Parts: sequence; structure tokens; C-alpha cells
Amino acid sequence: MSKNSIETLLWSIALPGFGQLLNQKYIKGITLILLELLINIQANLNIAILLSFQGDIFSSIKETNYQWLMFYPCLYFFSMWDAFKDAGGGKSPFSFLPFVFAAYLVTIGIIYSAKITIFGVLFGPVFLPMVLVLPGVFIGLIVKRALIFLIK
Repeated sequence: MSKNSIETLLWSIALPGFGQLLNQKYIKGITLILLELLINIQANLNIAILLSFQGDIFSSIKETNYQWLMFYPCLYFFSMWDAFKDAGGGKSPFSFLPFVFAAYLVTIGIIYSAKITIFGVLFGPVFLPMVLVLPGVFIGLIVKRALIFLIK
């Protein structure tokens, strides 16, 4: 992993499309930023984030447009993967799998975020998906390692 690939990955975490701009992929970067804005606004994501951080999970659930929010994880993790790959990262086989599995689990987290409690706590549409990022990355790394083992 190069220093540049880590930098672009971190900028893509900040906002989808920023990593592409750093990689001088301007059309792709602007397209991803515009898509992020569209999905963010339509899903009421910033309001959901604000209410969640203020501890008002029930209002956050009520304000969230789940049909739009379910697009966000795929856009978010694809943007990270694409920027990372274009900057020279992800050269090993199946290195996309941690990003893919994180997107899958975060999407599932969004779908069930109004119903699932963990130790009696309702995490809602912001925190439950965030909790599922690391398990998704971990599962992706395990599947990646298993596939590489099976191929060799």
C-alpha cells in the first residue's frame, strides 16, 4: 500500500469523490460528489446524523428515507475502493472484497436499523450501519484469504 493510496482512501472516507479528484479523475469525482449530494439530500441523511448524535434515535428513524439511504453504502464503498485502486492500492487478488462485504453489511444494517437492538439499545439508521463496517471488512478479508488459498 502506497502513501498516496492511503491518502486517497482517507479522503474518500471523508466524502465520496474526493479521492477521485486527488487522482485527477475529475469527471468521475464530480459525478460521485453529485450522487452523494443527491442521495444524502433525498435520504435526509444529515438530519438523521444530527438527530442520532443528539440521542434522538426515534426521530432519526422517522426522518430517514430508507429507499434513498440504501443506495448510500454502495456509492460510499465503491468510491473508496475506486480511489484506492486508482492510486495504486489493491493490487493483490480479491482486494475489493473487504469493501464489498462492508457495503453489504452496512446495507443490511440500514434495512434493519429501525428494528434491531443490541443489548436492548436501538442504534438506528446511523449507528447500526457504522457498527457493521468492521465486521464487513473482517469477513471480506477472511473470504479474500480463503479464495487466494483455494486458487494456489
